[in-house]
Amino acid sequence: MTRTTGRYAISTTLGEPVQAFVPHSLPPRRPVLAADSYAQLNTAAELALARLAGVSGLVPSVDWLLYSAIRKEALLTSQIEGTQASLADLFDDEAGLAVSNADDVEEVTNYLRAFRLVQDNLRNPQGLPLSVRLICDAHRLLMNGVRGSGKQPGELRRSQNWIGGTRPGNAAFVPPPPEHVATLLGDLERFVHDPAPLLPPLVRVALVHAQFETIHPFLDGNGRMGRLLIAALLEHWSLLAQPLVYVSGYLKQHQAEYYRRLSAIRTDGDWEGWVRFFLEGVEAAALEAERGIVDIASLITSDRRRLLASPKAGLASYRLFELLPMMPRFSIDRVRQALDTTFPTANAAVAALQDLGIVTELTGQKKNRTYGYQSYIERLAR
Repeated sequence: MTRTTGRYAISTTLGEPVQAFVPHSLPPRRPVLAADSYAQLNTAAELALARLAGVSGLVPSVDWLLYSAIRKEALLTSQIEGTQASLADLFDDEAGLAVSNADDVEEVTNYLRAFRLVQDNLRNPQGLPLSVRLICDAHRLLMNGVRGSGKQPGELRRSQNWIGGTRPGNAAFVPPPPEHVATLLGDLERFVHDPAPLLPPLVRVALVHAQFETIHPFLDGNGRMGRLLIAALLEHWSLLAQPLVYVSGYLKQHQAEYYRRLSAIRTDGDWEGWVRFFLEGVEAAALEAERGIVDIASLITSDRRRLLASPKAGLASYRLFELLPMMPRFSIDRVRQALDTTFPTANAAVAALQDLGIVTELTGQKKNRTYGYQSYIERLAR
């Protein structure tokens, strides 16, 4: 039995009538989602997330795991949309250092702000629930001052948009007409807050992301907002207590398949194919994050051991080392401020780490020097 996942409505834009797709509300029906198509993959993905949570509990500080994981997700989700920034660029910007692609870096930092807003609200008993209003507030932060900032940030679109092609008539996909957007998002919000859901939470995350992308409620930034929803729902539905997994890495690596699977929902009613792809992606991303944590933890443990064995190292250098995972690029002045100490003490602390090869001077200059925990950055960037 072929499943229909929506209907077409005529929408006129740029003077030409087009067939715009209006999706049915979730969950998929007639037929319902086949449990045997996802059950095994869902179990594997849930186990991978549980293992990731367990491994994260073995490291001294979850904070530095979160610092890197959230930034990797922000970077990778932005790269799917064509942003060229790197992790090193992001660390340089946070260190107050000059970056050549400031606009791209700002897009990534905007994603971080938008994600924090959603996370803070969901963790606060007085905060907004996951809702259209919260999504709009996050979108306003996401688009603030960057490409697309003139396209009604924080507001549901009031005009027809399209994906691919030079105009709606030759587009790869035309989302619902603007007058349907608020109703469709309201239906999606009700699905998220269904008190008696029939599907496993990871499957529901997959459905919500695909539905959001089909609705395409904003004039720009829909992909990043849809992927932000993945991260938010993993925590909201207690699949992962902290956002340690960066699913956007898998989606970027398999970008053509990602778009093809979303398209097949609309054209062929193939929800099962999308859900399988998504669950495989979550499992792969969790395993990758787990490997990354083990790799980074072993590096930091090894470097800490060398530091503690060094007769030249003192208290300031120990304190600086513990800051490095959340301050991988820095100047002497930033160290002075972070340690709340004098310039000579900060300089001596950096010198002790440099002598051990833990940090590297990056400029080759005598003044205004910049340092980096390069082995750490290189591992994160793999």
